[in-house]
Amino acid sequence: MPTPHGPRRARITFSDSAAKQLENITSEADIHALDRALVVLSVDPDAGEPIPGTAAGPQLREYADDVERVRLLYWVSVLRTVIVVACLEV
Repeated sequence: MPTPHGPRRARITFSDSAAKQLENITSEADIHALDRALVVLSVDPDAGEPIPGTAAGPQLREYADDVERVRLLYWVSVLRTVIVVACLEV
């Protein structure tokens, strides 16, 4: 009998500016910290806090992990299947 799978994870994608930031990360520790933060968001897109703003456009959210020193700005697709990372700091 096959083992049941957990909930489906959201797919992570990067805006052009976040992709450029990602290219500049060279430290293995920073890459590992970023990976951990992205896994958290893929499992629970609501893990971050909403950033106050207008109702026009996607609702930006911020996820910050003080232990790993990672901060991500992102928005979630309407169907909650894709997370677009707009900005990252490691």
